[in-house]
Amino acid sequence: MAPHLIAGDRKDSGTARILGSGSAGVLELLGFHPVDTVAKRLMNSQKKPFGNGQSISQGMSTLNEIIFKDAAHRGTMSKYFSLFPGLGFAAGYKIMQRVYKFGGQPYVNDYLNRNHKQTFHNAFGDRHAKTMMHATAGSLVGIGEIVLLPLDALKIKMQTNAKAFAGQSVFQIVRSEGWGLYRGATWTAARNAPGSFALFGGSALAKEHLFKLEDYGKATFSQNFVASIAGAVASITLSAPLDVIKTRIQASSKEQAQGGWTIVRNMAVKEGFGSFFKGLTPKILVVGPKLIFSFTVAQQLIPIFSRALEGDKPATTKA
Repeated sequence: MAPHLIAGDRKDSGTARILGSGSAGVLELLGFHPVDTVAKRLMNSQKKPFGNGQSISQGMSTLNEIIFKDAAHRGTMSKYFSLFPGLGFAAGYKIMQRVYKFGGQPYVNDYLNRNHKQTFHNAFGDRHAKTMMHATAGSLVGIGEIVLLPLDALKIKMQTNAKAFAGQSVFQIVRSEGWGLYRGATWTAARNAPGSFALFGGSALAKEHLFKLEDYGKATFSQNFVASIAGAVASITLSAPLDVIKTRIQASSKEQAQGGWTIVRNMAVKEGFGSFFKGLTPKILVVGPKLIFSFTVAQQLIPIFSRALEGDKPATTKA
């Protein structure tokens, strides 16, 4: 996602943002849900493929079982479809998340510009104030994302432990889990704050200092590509350890629930420091096409919806 879009250089309507970003979320979900499932299963697994003296064939077998679970020894199509558990929860979460981030960050950024612009200029100077406002607005929106935690928790549970919920309706699962669906809220906020800060700030930093852009809305396609990748890779890498902890908290059942610090201690002792970065490679590998895809779709659809809703009147720009 590109900050110039989210920061709202165009005065597109709120409805257009919802329709455009929601559509981008749907299309992104269909293309990238399987990769997200792979990453979540790797993060949640306590097995170490290629570790403990395993041969290459043994390591590949372990990796196959971690990724495909019960479908590990089935055909190619069965393996592929096994990567789509929890799609309904994922759809609700991803669409609402995209709408929330695309629609929420501009308003927070506008608030900071109106009420705290001078504070940022005094603290960071004219050179970095704009970048820091983008980053701070993203960070605040990221923290507020915990309101969507139940949908994210249900998605992760289905991705990592679908057998435990076989035959249960959504209402039965919710009733059974209760407030446990908000388990890991503190760790989620702790992950989102620096993660969203790095995402929006890293992208804004690249546009302003690498490409010398005063108006982020004038960035070319290639400039948006590089800036978005820079921000997203920084975000994912920075938040990776907290993301692994959050995933394990949410993936566990009520009976197996452990506190975050207990998980940290167990991981450090039993699995080593590298365990805090499990699943990082597939997440980074999917960042490039995922960001280009979601950015392009959102950038195209939001203005289209805006013009349609306003009777073909061009969207105005900020003063």
